[in-house]
Amino acid sequence: MKSFTFVFIISFFLFSKIATAQKIEIIQSAYIFDKAPFAACHASSLVELKDGSIMASWFGGKYEGSKDVVIWSAIKKNNKWSPPTEIANGIKQDTVQYPCWNPVLFRTQNGVLFLHYKVGKNPREWWAEFKTSIDDGKTWSKAEKLKDGFLGPIKNKPVQLPNGTILYPSSTESLDEKIWNIHLEKSDSHGKKWTKINIDCDTFGVIQPSILTYPNGKLQLLCRSRQNVIVESWSTDNGEHWSKLAPTNLPNPNSGSDAVTLQNGSQLLIYNPLIAGKNWWDGRSVLKLAISKDGKNWNDIYTLENHEKGEYSYPAIIQAKNGNVHLSYTAERKNIKYVELKILE
Repeated sequence: MKSFTFVFIISFFLFSKIATAQKIEIIQSAYIFDKAPFAACHASSLVELKDGSIMASWFGGKYEGSKDVVIWSAIKKNNKWSPPTEIANGIKQDTVQYPCWNPVLFRTQNGVLFLHYKVGKNPREWWAEFKTSIDDGKTWSKAEKLKDGFLGPIKNKPVQLPNGTILYPSSTESLDEKIWNIHLEKSDSHGKKWTKINIDCDTFGVIQPSILTYPNGKLQLLCRSRQNVIVESWSTDNGEHWSKLAPTNLPNPNSGSDAVTLQNGSQLLIYNPLIAGKNWWDGRSVLKLAISKDGKNWNDIYTLENHEKGEYSYPAIIQAKNGNVHLSYTAERKNIKYVELKILE
């Protein structure tokens, strides 16, 4: 027992030394817009364009679920954001308008920019639509609806495998709101020939997974849950089969997170590290970055927001070609906060 305790203490000391050695350099931290043509906004997404500029997208309107909610976008060039521009809406046959939800930006290996988003009265009844752009968002195709039974990426970005296959992290919510389940959807490199990959969710209520990649076809999912913890699943065959869901040691207040695999192989997670409270927004007042080498042992390395109350949630995170990390998140439903940073070894 003494030997075990000694080894544990030494291991903890070494891990702590490694953890505290991680440093963050903030390059830019700002709101994406000053004055917005909408009262509320939420659920941002980021993508790097061909010229290295960053595009952000989010939904905005009177309030979440209002019929006037549409998809907005802005582009950062030379450290300045363009004014918000509407790029998609839920108008049907020029007479009926449905609210839009959860835009997800993604650029394929062949350079086509996709905008995935949802349209419908609520997350139980919405459907998936998408647009494409071949000029980095200067112009967009007409909206297309995914075929029945497919929803595309629910909140977080897809991952394109070396063989060109695109994996979309997806989830469903039952009409009675009692059942939340995750699954994956898969397409070819052109966003066509869709198939579904089921996952054993056990007894967890989970939505909005993010995908992390490892060598030799190993993948990991990290999910939002109702169980006060981020939940994971693993694949060893490029996402064809997945382990039964299991809890991580990361708290989760029933709030969205996002993660990205860095160029050096580390995994970076942005999340609310608290547990749920009486109100749905409880636990969303603190937002942190955590890093891991193996997807199992996570260490908080930076605090983005730390308040007694308020909502700082639904983050998005990407790494650019130059190695810089870009992230965005909802700030009190009034703005989208953007941060560019470097992780120093």
